[in-house]
Parts: sequence; structure tokens; C-alpha cells
Amino acid sequence: MGQLEHRTALVTGASTGIGLAIARRFAEEGATVYLTGRREAELADAVAQIGDRAIGIRGDVSRLDDLDRLFAEITERSGRLDVVVANAGVGGSGPLGTITEQEYERTTSVNLKGTVFTVQKALPLLSPGASVILLSSSAALRAVPGLGLYAATKAAIRSLARTWAAELAGRGIRVNALTPGPVSTPGADELRAALPQEARTDGPAAPTPLGRAGHPEEVAATALHLAGDQSSFTTGAELFVDGGATQL
Repeated sequence: MGQLEHRTALVTGASTGIGLAIARRFAEEGATVYLTGRREAELADAVAQIGDRAIGIRGDVSRLDDLDRLFAEITERSGRLDVVVANAGVGGSGPLGTITEQEYERTTSVNLKGTVFTVQKALPLLSPGASVILLSSSAALRAVPGLGLYAATKAAIRSLARTWAAELAGRGIRVNALTPGPVSTPGADELRAALPQEARTDGPAAPTPLGRAGHPEEVAATALHLAGDQSSFTTGAELFVDGGATQL
């Protein structure tokens, strides 16, 4: 029997990269997994890769009407959620002096607004003992030039994990931050390409003390730990999966 047998999970930003790896691992461990993402073709491909335990619902977490539609469908199909992984995010707005209002709105709307309202709208569906996992980033601690706005949103997500853990403790709901470091994903490649040339050696795909970037499956393994019973006494914490990038 898998670690998430008979449980229902939602993973946002699950079409590719870390989100897809988390959704796949949860399904392998027995969960029914709802995946959401903005791009229809990529989302359909992700669902096909995972198989019968995956349900794809296209949507943009920065659009509240999309979130309402998402949770209405989860309510109708399943009636509850045992795990929520707020993973959807964007970045790469550039260094101070080049940030546009459009880039500011896009980054904060997806990374911060999307996380806030994903979790808030999930509250009525969360079962006692549910696990909420918020994806932060080691960029919030590393001061990478060109990633200031992205890093600020990820630092805010770490703060939200603490506050929400306190607010939801009475319901037995655990909230934790999961903080990847350099991980080989399409999103990390896009972030790195957006950096100034001199910052790329310390960017999202930079080497770590372990001498390599991480794999999405390594982040997914820690997400599984936070989602399941093995972390039943863990809340308000931040777990780093960064090859030592912020620790050594």
C-alpha cells in the first residue's frame, strides 16, 4: 500500500518540472491527484504520463474565476482534499531599474496572489490532518542579481507558511514550506536565460556544494514526506532541497 492511499491531492503548476514530478510521485503512492496549469497541451500530456489517478483541470491561479471553477469541480468529484501543493510560479523580471509594471503584476499575481487564493479557496475542502505545502525557493536567501522580485515573492511564501500553520493548527492542518535550490527544469532554464550574463554562474541552475543541480524527483520525494503521515508532527517548517546551496 502506498503512503497516500485513499487520499486526494491538488498540485498547481503541475504541467512540467517540479509540479509534474510531485503529482506523479503522489499518484504512484496511491493518491488521486488533481493537476492544474495554464497550458492545455502540456497539462494533457502530464495527465497522460501519470495515468488514471490524474485529473487535469486547466486554469491560471492568478485568476479567481479559474480557481472557483477548479474547486467546484474538485468538490463535485471528490468532496475533499487531503493535500494541497501550491507550486505554480513564474519569475525572471530582471534587475532593479528594468522592472516593468507588467512584469511586477505578472510575478506577484501568480506567485503570491495565486498562492494566497489557492489555499484560501481550498479551506472548505481540507480534511482534518490535511497537509498544505507551499513552494518557496532558495533564491529568497541567495541574493541573485536579476531575481529580486521573484525572490521577494518566495520569501513572502515562507512567511505565509508560518502564519497559516498557526492559524490552521486548531483544525489539525499542517502547513510547511518546501524550498528547492538549483533544479534542472524548463522553468529554471528560463529563469537563468533571463539573468544578466555575469549572474548566470550563481543563477537558478548554478552548481551546488554537491557539484550538480537537483532533479525534480528529489524535490518530489520531500513533498511526499510532507504530504504523508511520516511528517505528522511537522508544521510551520521550511525543508530545503538545495544540495547545500543555502546551508554551506
